[in-house]
Amino acid sequence: MDKPLMIQVPFVDLQAQHRALKEEIARAVETVMTNCNFVLGHQVTEFEQAFAQFIGVNHAIGVGDGLSALKLAIIALGIGRGDEVILPANTFIATALAVAQAGAIPVLVDCDADSYNIDPRLIERAITSKTKAIIPVHLTGQSSDLDPVVGLAKERGLVVIEDAAQAHGALYKGKPCGSIGDAGCFSFYPAKNLGCCGDGGMVTTGDAALAERIRRLGNYGQRVKYEHLEKGENSRLDTLQAAILQIKLPHLKSWNEARAKHAEEYRERLTGIGDLQFQKVSSFSTHIYHLFVIETEHRDALHKHLEASGIQTVIHYPKPIHLQAAFQDLGYGPGDFPVTERLANKVLSLPMYAELTLEQIERVAEETRRYFEFHQ
Repeated sequence: MDKPLMIQVPFVDLQAQHRALKEEIARAVETVMTNCNFVLGHQVTEFEQAFAQFIGVNHAIGVGDGLSALKLAIIALGIGRGDEVILPANTFIATALAVAQAGAIPVLVDCDADSYNIDPRLIERAITSKTKAIIPVHLTGQSSDLDPVVGLAKERGLVVIEDAAQAHGALYKGKPCGSIGDAGCFSFYPAKNLGCCGDGGMVTTGDAALAERIRRLGNYGQRVKYEHLEKGENSRLDTLQAAILQIKLPHLKSWNEARAKHAEEYRERLTGIGDLQFQKVSSFSTHIYHLFVIETEHRDALHKHLEASGIQTVIHYPKPIHLQAAFQDLGYGPGDFPVTERLANKVLSLPMYAELTLEQIERVAEETRRYFEFHQ
């Protein structure tokens, strides 16, 4: 008798999302293809307006990707060569790359052990006469604690740029991430809670002058065609991607709610297994679960066991920024950010997407339990 097939659980199933929206997306793409208005078509403006309304700001500027969103916001806020920008050590390298590409110096601060986000208590000691900005990152789908960050920034004359690349729809004390700092920066990478079919990004702000400069910087520095006021670059949200994002945006709230329900199901089934611990949900923030993260001393072995069982998991981020060769020039070394380094050795991201089924969640829990039954 043949063995029953194991239920496969991908880390993210983009095909499941696109099956549900296939006809709508096809129509939107066909409209763009028919009109051949591939760069800065009306769909870009329409999506910018819809996203600005969703985030609760007056302005949203579509750009090429999340890294560009951060870099253009930094430059537009007047930050450049020799300036220092404070950001968490525990984040994807793009946050630091944006600072460096703007000509400024990334200054890293350790994270909070419970939320994984920047520890506000450590920021003030990192401020120097060269500090110009703080970038709190809303990691895995929940907000950083912004009140102390914004309060300190106002007191010290600094700007706040929210890295909201993993927080589309997350709320801080009832306010959307991306609406609280001087600027908010989003990525629409396909695997995000709101993802396009390629690269895309957005900057949100309530400041009209800042919005105009970001838009100009991303369009060759020109105010009108062939009139260049400054040295800009080419970073514009593609019309095809904007058209697709227009279709997806109305579904984002229900997708986020589905992810939160999946997280509850995971917790219910994984609590008490081995030495597993969960990222804590902060009282001041909702959590949209871009990632569902567990901690265990058995991380690498559990990762291999689940992969061998047909369950895809991802390790975020196994080598922190301060230990990357690209940022050796910052002068940091092992032990400088102990919480970040501990998480780099312990955290594992389990499959998480809106279309995840209860059967798949139970399969992940079953295999996790099976691993610990033989390794305790």
